[in-house]
Amino acid sequence: MKTRIHALLCASLVLAVAHVSTAQQTDLTTWPRGDAPAEIGKALAERFLAAQAARFSGYPMVCTWYGALTFAQITHDDDLRDRLVARFTPMLPGGAENRTTQRHHVDDSIVGVVPLEIAIQTKGLPTYDPRYLQYGLSWADRQWGPLAADTPPELPADVHDAAVKDGLSPETRFWVDDMYMLVMLQLEAYRATGERKYLDRDAHEMVAYLDRLQQPNGLFFHAPDVKYFWGRGDGWFAAGMAEMLRTLPPDHPDRPRILKGYKLMMAALLKYQGADGMWRELIDHPEAWPESSSSAMFSFALITGVKHGWLDAATYAPAARRGWIAVTGYVDQNHDVTQVCEGTGKKDDLQYYLDRHRQTGNLHGQAPVLWAASALLRDQN
Repeated sequence: MKTRIHALLCASLVLAVAHVSTAQQTDLTTWPRGDAPAEIGKALAERFLAAQAARFSGYPMVCTWYGALTFAQITHDDDLRDRLVARFTPMLPGGAENRTTQRHHVDDSIVGVVPLEIAIQTKGLPTYDPRYLQYGLSWADRQWGPLAADTPPELPADVHDAAVKDGLSPETRFWVDDMYMLVMLQLEAYRATGERKYLDRDAHEMVAYLDRLQQPNGLFFHAPDVKYFWGRGDGWFAAGMAEMLRTLPPDHPDRPRILKGYKLMMAALLKYQGADGMWRELIDHPEAWPESSSSAMFSFALITGVKHGWLDAATYAPAARRGWIAVTGYVDQNHDVTQVCEGTGKKDDLQYYLDRHRQTGNLHGQAPVLWAASALLRDQN
């Protein structure tokens, strides 16, 4: 009898341990020391303000600024928000540091995201300045306006004309990166104004890119003529879909198509996540090196899906948790993200992607770690 009782107790203990282990694997609220999203996010936001926001330097800066602002909002850090706003003010038109380009291109138009996010967060406060909303909307509206005479389209003329006729932006080029650059500007314009045109044109654009770039395995080619699954490129699309689905109403006609593409990609990411929790610089090449910016973007997309109930938590939360913990291991003592793939244009050459340089402190990496930290702290709304 004692033997049987002992066996039952041992079996119960094993089940209890297994239960705790499963619960820990799906937990997106409790973290090992040094991995807490509030701690990581604050460190990276302060690093950005202290050393990386001194002068406008293109879309990676915009993406990091947006990440720092959303982190400040979610953590109710008004001091951080106010310092981020004050740092951007001289960059408004007429300001001493306005250096933004006028190129009609997705990588440049995204600058409008920062003033729009500032307008959203400061609305109703004594510090509200209508210039932020006006400046941001000027970029969003221009993105669907005709190209300037000195700005040739990136697509062949007939493809460009057909895309514009179909209601797509003249900035359309069918690069995977665009589904964050272009999407975020229009989303922020909708979030700031509630005007449906921004949301509808955005969703229509994303559906066109899904149809053109997503492959049966769920991943995305860098471009129709460059058939490689480049990590950060796919990361841009993953993050863009997560942001889109956060805002797109349940009854929007394009939501089912976007949700289908998102779920297909998230299922693929489970298959390609390494034992170390990371994804590779070329996703489907295990010999490629672990890359931090794409891994942070994929973690952000997974976290957001689990928290909003689009993804089954038992299946996807463990991958999200492993991804976040792995990525935080690439944040160094200076709060710089290491092992970030350098800027990468498309090229139909496998070795070109495998040989991309690894960088430290590149804002391509700083930005998505901030997004992921915010996603972990964000309530489902």
